Amino acid sequence: MGLFDRSRDYILAMFRVLVGFLFACHGAATLFDVLGGPNSGQVPGAGAWPDWWAAVIQLFGGALVAVGLGTRASAVLCSGSMAYAYFVEHQSEALFPLENGGERAAMFCWAFLIIAFSGPGRWALDSLIQRQRAAARSQKSPAVPA
Repeated sequence: MGLFDRSRDYILAMFRVLVGFLFACHGAATLFDVLGGPNSGQVPGAGAWPDWWAAVIQLFGGALVAVGLGTRASAVLCSGSMAYAYFVEHQSEALFPLENGGERAAMFCWAFLIIAFSGPGRWALDSLIQRQRAAARSQKSPAVPA
């Protein structure tokens, strides 16, 4: 077992936490005009399509992915929102991400897709809950006579 195989769980956890945290920061910046976000005092009104909804998905979806709760579903939702952002908001400007400003949307889309397919990893709330449920089930099952 090589270094890459031994480090896989650690790297997956760090990747999931970092991507989720950065995405949540984008949502917070948009919704609350904090963290030096791109809005410069222009917070979208509640329910405004698509800006407000995208920011809510970024904040809550990113936070859920970061802590590893509902990871796969949250990652699919986040990935889809970034695919929408790229193809609807950016693609109409130019073909390539460098030309249309869609690099972040494309990178987040693919990062969340990787997380959705690779799962939350060992160090996630999803995994902790699953281990606790398995332990509770094993304690409740009757002993099998030998």
